[in-house]
Amino acid sequence: MKLDAPMTPEDIKKIAGAFQQSRILLSAVELEIFTILDTHLLTSEEVAQKINSDSRGTDRIMNALVAIGFLRKTKTKFYNTEHASEYLVKSKPGYMGGLMHTNHLYKTWGSLTEAVRKGRCVFDREINNRGENWLEAFIAAMHHRGVKQAKIIAMMINLENVQRMLDIGGGSGAFSIGFINVKNDIHSTVFDLPNVIPLTKKYIEQENLADRFDYIEGDYHKSKFGSGYDLIFLSAIIHINSFEENKLLIKKCAEALNPEGRVVVLDQIMDEDRTTPANGALFAINMLVGTENGDTYTESEICSWLTNAGLTGIEKKDTSFGAALMLGKKSDQKE
Repeated sequence: MKLDAPMTPEDIKKIAGAFQQSRILLSAVELEIFTILDTHLLTSEEVAQKINSDSRGTDRIMNALVAIGFLRKTKTKFYNTEHASEYLVKSKPGYMGGLMHTNHLYKTWGSLTEAVRKGRCVFDREINNRGENWLEAFIAAMHHRGVKQAKIIAMMINLENVQRMLDIGGGSGAFSIGFINVKNDIHSTVFDLPNVIPLTKKYIEQENLADRFDYIEGDYHKSKFGSGYDLIFLSAIIHINSFEENKLLIKKCAEALNPEGRVVVLDQIMDEDRTTPANGALFAINMLVGTENGDTYTESEICSWLTNAGLTGIEKKDTSFGAALMLGKKSDQKE
């Protein structure tokens, strides 16, 4: 349903109650019901024993999963649908592990009313204080999204003169991997928090690309980036920070570039009225409930950071998946 389409009372009820199906699916993923059922035909009581849960509660959620299309039931036994088997079983290549991050977001979004009243996140905002399960789920979610997007972004950016790149908050390294797969002489430095980098290395090793990477651990607001980069890439970074933090961060990136090097920002980029694109308006709420100062920003705001950093040739490129690119180039003239 389009958010600006005419609505009936029934439409409004559907939106208000949409959390019900979401919660059923996320709880089933959290309980690993689909993984337990993989290649098996089991009763709800048998599943309850395997996941150490109440038999009646397990039966009711499994009946609901049948109703919304994730399980099938024959007499008293249940089994996965084809799409549940492909995407929701842990051992499968297509497993959507990022749904555990969505599960964590569900809990954070429950604080929206209080966050609006106070104008800030009311949960613990520090990523290092949220536990390893949260962190691994978050990185898995970003990787699942990033692998698909990287193939598109690598074709939208001219990588011809890029030999060294810096991937700020690179997480799993998904975008760097995508760029290297297009131009295999690129060497990437992934910058991220000390407890993220070990996860990054696991993803890189799985791709057999360890010789194309090095790493910097730290806080991108405080730590040094080094210099000599042809491309500095920031995916899903600016929405975490305040306006002033981003202004300083982009300037810091520009200073680390070679002449003719580029800063590339990938994020939700808002029109000036901040109501479109709709995904960006909703994502601003995600930042309100989940960060101290985060937000989605307009094209003119991002342009102001790039210009302030001395970058020129600024352009915006829309993607097919909702987010957009903003690019700026460092002059080759020596000051």
